[in-house]
Amino acid sequence: MVTHLFLAILTPALGVSAFGPAFGGGWCPPVRLSSTAALAKRERRTPRAPTPASRRERAPVVIERAPHQFDHTQEEARPFLADPMVAIKAQDPNEDAETYELKCSQGGVVQEERRLIAHSHVERYSLDELFPGLTFSETFNASPEFRNDLRDAMREDIFDTTPTYHGMSEKARKFLLMPDSSIQGSWKCKNGGWSWEDGGDKDGPRRMHRLTNVLRSHLGVGAPSGDDFMDTIGELCGGKPSTHWMDIVGVLNRRVPHAWKQDTGDSTGDRKTVLFGFPPENNYRGVGVFDHLVKLKYEEWASVPHAINEPVLYDSLDVPEEFIVRPVYKSGQEILVYRDVDVLYSNPDIAHRLSVMRFM
Repeated sequence: MVTHLFLAILTPALGVSAFGPAFGGGWCPPVRLSSTAALAKRERRTPRAPTPASRRERAPVVIERAPHQFDHTQEEARPFLADPMVAIKAQDPNEDAETYELKCSQGGVVQEERRLIAHSHVERYSLDELFPGLTFSETFNASPEFRNDLRDAMREDIFDTTPTYHGMSEKARKFLLMPDSSIQGSWKCKNGGWSWEDGGDKDGPRRMHRLTNVLRSHLGVGAPSGDDFMDTIGELCGGKPSTHWMDIVGVLNRRVPHAWKQDTGDSTGDRKTVLFGFPPENNYRGVGVFDHLVKLKYEEWASVPHAINEPVLYDSLDVPEEFIVRPVYKSGQEILVYRDVDVLYSNPDIAHRLSVMRFM
């Protein structure tokens, strides 16, 4: 039960997809939606261990591999890196990459009607801009204790006030809150749909109690409350946000293929995606923290509405290296913002981060 629950939570956060034959250029393959239900169904179809009476009659077990593995072992398909930092430093951020033109529109709009993107694809913010007078960026980037405490508090407060998680055993709670796991919930605190499992208000209408304590312990009494911290970052999502939130770790110390996607393919009301990066080391400056992006030439809207945790997947889309942006993380640039219809994104091919939090 815990395994299935973990997969159901983890899968949409990581955007599981299948990889078929690669196509070059801007060819636009069919889009599909990821399905956690399909994954769970495959899990249920896993053959059970045979009874003693049937063992002699069974054919040899054929190991079924994911489509992107073909005849490779997992280590060959996602090879470990002897020195991840050497590989990371060798990557070009390419932040001034040209825009990429998909040869067809997944939204069913003919090319002549597609809207050219004339504004900047990406905005960047610092913690100091959002919370002035606290030396927030400096403290965040210089203190691993602060980063770990901040992340743990956000995860625990959201977990404990998300109705989906209510009723779980303490064992399941500890498992899902392990630091290398990805979880999701809602970032909205004021007038949000959160609740305590026991129905109590925990000494008032505030939600993020642990986060409040961490912020004021590290930044002083002038620090914002945990609720104000979450809602301030969430406000960068613009009009009509879904309020969906995820903390994503991803695959570390391996090189993985890019898997291009959009969260929803919908930016109604100028809705935006906000990434809050947690670097793996003090005063880090480099790639691997934020997701990788492809800046589109034309807006790309999904043809049909779909659930927030079912990203629009561009299976087999092979984007040339010259169009791939690997955004740089650095002090004073902890937050990255973009509209979902303006870009395609992927987990980094080489991730180097504690995690990245996604506000939508």
